[in-house]
This record gives sequence, structure tokens and C-alpha cells, in this order.
Amino acid sequence: MSAGSDPGAPRTGGSPTPDAPDATADGTGIGDVAASVLVFGSSCAVLVVEIVALRLLAPYFGLTLETSTLVIGLALAAIAAGAWLGGRWADGHDARGLLGRLLYISGAVVAATPFLVRGAGSVPDSGLLLPVTTACIVVPGALLSAMTPMVTKLRLATLEQTGSVVGRLSGIGTAGAITGTVVTGFVLISTVPVTWIMVGLGVLLAAGGVATEVHSRRAVAAATAAGVLLVGAGGALLLPSGCDYETTYHCAVVQADPDREGGLSLVLDNLRHSYVDVGDPEYLEFSYVKALAAATEASYPAGEAIDAHHLGGGGLTLPRWLATTRPGTTSTVSEIDPGVVEVDEERLGLETGPDLEVRVEDARTGLDAIDDDSRDLVVGDAFGGVSVPWHLTTVEVLGEVRRVLGDDGLYAANLIDYPPLGFARAEVETLGAVFDHVALAATPASVRNESGGNLVALASDAPIDTAAWQEALDARDVGWQVIEGAELDAWVGDSPVLTDDYAPVDQLLTPYPSARAVSG
Repeated sequence: MSAGSDPGAPRTGGSPTPDAPDATADGTGIGDVAASVLVFGSSCAVLVVEIVALRLLAPYFGLTLETSTLVIGLALAAIAAGAWLGGRWADGHDARGLLGRLLYISGAVVAATPFLVRGAGSVPDSGLLLPVTTACIVVPGALLSAMTPMVTKLRLATLEQTGSVVGRLSGIGTAGAITGTVVTGFVLISTVPVTWIMVGLGVLLAAGGVATEVHSRRAVAAATAAGVLLVGAGGALLLPSGCDYETTYHCAVVQADPDREGGLSLVLDNLRHSYVDVGDPEYLEFSYVKALAAATEASYPAGEAIDAHHLGGGGLTLPRWLATTRPGTTSTVSEIDPGVVEVDEERLGLETGPDLEVRVEDARTGLDAIDDDSRDLVVGDAFGGVSVPWHLTTVEVLGEVRRVLGDDGLYAANLIDYPPLGFARAEVETLGAVFDHVALAATPASVRNESGGNLVALASDAPIDTAAWQEALDARDVGWQVIEGAELDAWVGDSPVLTDDYAPVDQLLTPYPSARAVSG
């Protein structure tokens, strides 16, 4: 016997009429279509917020495993709290009357999130960033996750329906979460600035709240929410994002040097990654770039053309320097972010051609396309936030670097670390497991493990002329010290070798610097 034909069946909410799937028999429940849309949409939105939150936090915490763990943990906590609260609210209140409020409150928080996070991050040493971020993830995540148990309660007409209703809505919610993940990761992030993803999602959620109120015949609440939605959306459109470009991976800003005509800094997520003098490619600003240039000068005769490959592009300062100081040099560059390449071309005067090719690709997979023994120089200068991506640090990828280098080829890696320099020491140990000769240049304080910042490591199967490298560094007035041999071994100590199976780069790279640290 069907629930609709049994007058004694226990009722826990409204039930749909057989011939009207989006209507209810007593007006207290919710239709099947509306229930599906609410569960799918709210679950989708939770995952969109989670993924975009990673992008918003990258300027301040870096694109690290720990950042991902923090965001995922907060999102899961929000989902768990929302499911629990939603169940309690459904049992103690008119769930249908709460749905619209949950949507437009969530929408307001989501739309404000990019501005709240960047505002908190712009206040040095305020301690606001973590609690603001937590609230911006947990509040909408919990409220949206409360939708499923509340909608489920409204769809239950008899106890005999529990399994099918719960299972169906759970499946729809999972499908929504998958959709949010896939669409955000593969479509939205690559085509829409993250600010507008959040603002747009917030507007959609708030609009959904208005529609839900209208569907519930709550005219006053619907009109109030619609007014707030219009004002909020209009205000959001007037607020700047703080970025010249929002790329696939970064908030990019180009800053002019007030003290040098033609000098431009490429700032990615509040970190100065590159400095380019568009009128004088021979001018080098950052110490680590000078150290890389000095290593090239010490390893190859002046003016001699070489074949180079670069893991990471940024502003392409070194490839431009090589092209100017060593005419005929060919450079290929693996840069994962097409937006950075666009900034280089539109704002930093980059001109590519047969001798300078930029490939939009992951630096590790890009090595597969490089022929054996075809490069004189490979430069490692790829960063996610303040950290070298872990998959570019291991024995396995360094084996690929060694494969593409000729017998006298040189690998030069820009590293960033801070006391106790656990990552830098582990990476030097890993280089020594692959190459016959390794040397390091850093500030004297870094050599004493008393300070950090940029360090440059060289690795080769051929002997490295460290005396010439030190001389070239001194000529550029870098103030760095070169160490090798027993001194370098003592500096490395008992550091682990990094492998694809064990590369805790993010944990070794501690403590993190402030948000305004220079990464390039």
C-alpha cells in the first residue's frame, strides 16, 4: 500500500502528490525537483568555496600541502557541523522556512570572502587572517551543508521511504560536490578571476534564497532579501580586486620602480618574483639572479652561445639576460601559468621567437619533451608561493634533469628556505645523490644556519669551478659565500634524500616567512 493511500501512516513532513512532482499535498513539505536543486546546488557551492579558498590563501600561506590540509580540514569540519545542525534544526523548526535564509546568508558571506581575506591579509602581523579565513570557509560551508538534512526531512512522508529518499538525496549531493570540483578546477579558475567566482556564486546563492522564499509564499522576506542582494551585488562590482591580472594560479601585479626608468617588478600573490628592466636586459636586480648569472659566467666562456632550459618562467629575467649577453643562445621555458606569460608579453615586453620559446606546461612533465644530452644549462626557478613544488625536488626529477644535460652540463637551482634550513639542506643532499659535484652559494648568515632567504645550488657531473663562481659573485657585489666539499657536507648534516615516495618539502620549509617576503 502506498503512503498516500494509508491514512494511518506516520508523517514526518509533507509528501508530494503523485501527479505533481514539484508540489506537496499539504504545503508543508517540498517538491522533488526543488529538493534536488537545493541539495545539488548547496553541495556544489561548498566545493567551489573550498577550491577557491585555496587560491585566496596562496598569497599569504603559499601553495603548500599544509595550506591544502588546512582548507580541506576546515571544509570537512563545516560539512560535519552543518549536517549535525541541519538535522537538529529540521526536527525543532519549520525547515521550509529556514532554507531561504540559509541560502542568502551563505551568499552574502561567500560574496564578501575575497574582500575580507585580502583586507585581513593586508594588515601586517594583525593575526586576523586565520580567523577571518576560518569564518569565511566554515560559515557558508556549515549553512549550505545543513540544507541536505533539512530538505531530506521535508521529503520524508513515511518511514518506509527513508532509505530511498536519503539515498537519492545523498547521491544528488555527491554529484553536486563532484560538479563543483570539476567545473571550478577545469573551467572557472582558468577563465574567471577568483574574485568574481566568489561574487558570482554569492549572488546565485542569494538569488536562490529569494526564489525559495517566493516558493514558500514568504513575500516580505523575499522582497527584503532581493533588496539586500541588489545592493550587495552593486557594491561588490565597485570594489577593486587588487590584481592587475587574476591568472590561473596567481594574483599578478606589475609595479614600476620609482628609482629606475624601465624597471618593473612582477608581483605574484604579494611576493616579488621577478624584476625586469625592459630597456636593459643586462640589468639584474635580485641577488639570486646575479648568483645564477655569475654561475653561468664561471662555467662558460664569455659571449659563448649555450642551449638552456628553464623550469619556471616568472618574468623570464635570466633567459633575456642570456639572449643579450650570449647572442645565439637558445632557451626553452616551462611556465605552468598562461596568465603569467600573458603579463610578460603585455606588460614586461617579452618577445618570443626561435631562440626563446615559452611552453605553457608543468615543469616536470615538460622535461619529457627535451632530448637527451641536449642542454648545456638547466635552471630550476619554479615556485608555488614560497616553496619549490615538491615534485621538482626529488631524485626522480633530478634524474631527468641529468638526462637532458650534456656531459659538462650544469643544473642551477634557486631555493628558498629559513632556519633551520631543513629543505635547502635536504635538496643539496638530494642533488649529491644524482650528480657527482655540488656547490652552494648563500649569504654568510645562511651558511651559518642563522638566516634564510634565497640560496643557489649548482650540480654537475663535471667539476664546478667554485673559485671562478666566487670571483664572479664578488664582481657583482652580491656578498654571498660559496661552499663545497667537506664544508658543504657538514652544512647538509644528516638531511634526508627527497624522493617521489618521500618529499615533505612543505614541512621542512618552516617556519614560513611573512606575507611580504621576497621570493625572487
